[in-house]
Amino acid sequence: MSKNAPDFAVLEAFALDLAAAAATVAVPLFRHRDLSEINKGNASRADIHFDPVTEADKGAERAIRALINQHYPAHGIIGEEYGSENADADYVWVLDPVDGTRAFISGLPLWTTLIGLRHQGRPVLGLIAQPVLQEVYLGSPLGSRLVTPQGSTSLAVRTCPDLANAVIGTTDPHLYAGEEVAAYTALRQATKLVRYGCDAYAFAMVAAGTMDIALETGLKPWDIEAIIPVIENAGGAVSNWQGAPVGPEAGQVIAAGSQALLDQALMHLKRAAN
Repeated sequence: MSKNAPDFAVLEAFALDLAAAAATVAVPLFRHRDLSEINKGNASRADIHFDPVTEADKGAERAIRALINQHYPAHGIIGEEYGSENADADYVWVLDPVDGTRAFISGLPLWTTLIGLRHQGRPVLGLIAQPVLQEVYLGSPLGSRLVTPQGSTSLAVRTCPDLANAVIGTTDPHLYAGEEVAAYTALRQATKLVRYGCDAYAFAMVAAGTMDIALETGLKPWDIEAIIPVIENAGGAVSNWQGAPVGPEAGQVIAAGSQALLDQALMHLKRAAN
């Protein structure tokens, strides 16, 4: 191993510690009757008129940041709730403490904590944690695996040769606008089954081999960077709707169990790619 190469075993263990710290904050607030939320939505955009944030989001991110600053003070951080610090560092943690806050405040255990790590600008490690279900989907060059209290099992996408047999997931079809509506409708009509409301958990299911495609629009870096290593190291593929690697602005994103299946889906989506 190069002197400057990431030690992924150590970094994976630390990422799991970060997820545990976030869970310690968020889980006691889940389904708490007195939990309040603040709407940070933009009234000028119908798709995000209600974009809630709660103390679970904020407290979980504070807990993650405290551990990073304690153990890796030279690392950068980009987080949904508290912005960026040292974002030009070689190592940058990209955080969404509660992805799926709408699910969280609705009492649905499909919200997740997303923790990703960039090395020299590239997402190399990530996890999708659902602490109520006690599941962590972890990915790095060491492979992708599901970590639970019962142990660790390898993750692998499943074979789905064509869209007609594909199970797809997206958070909400009403989040698509303009040409995206027709593009998404065409893709949905070409597939076998679609499920809604899963947020990042749908991407975890692609890595686990129970779903075949997950797609979204309007994503931010903290919504997707943790997911990319989980999908890719389970054998899947991730791109924007143009078929290119997901850039720093994120935006329109699709993941599939194989490049061939992703290419089939892009035939419907490219008409609306931006």
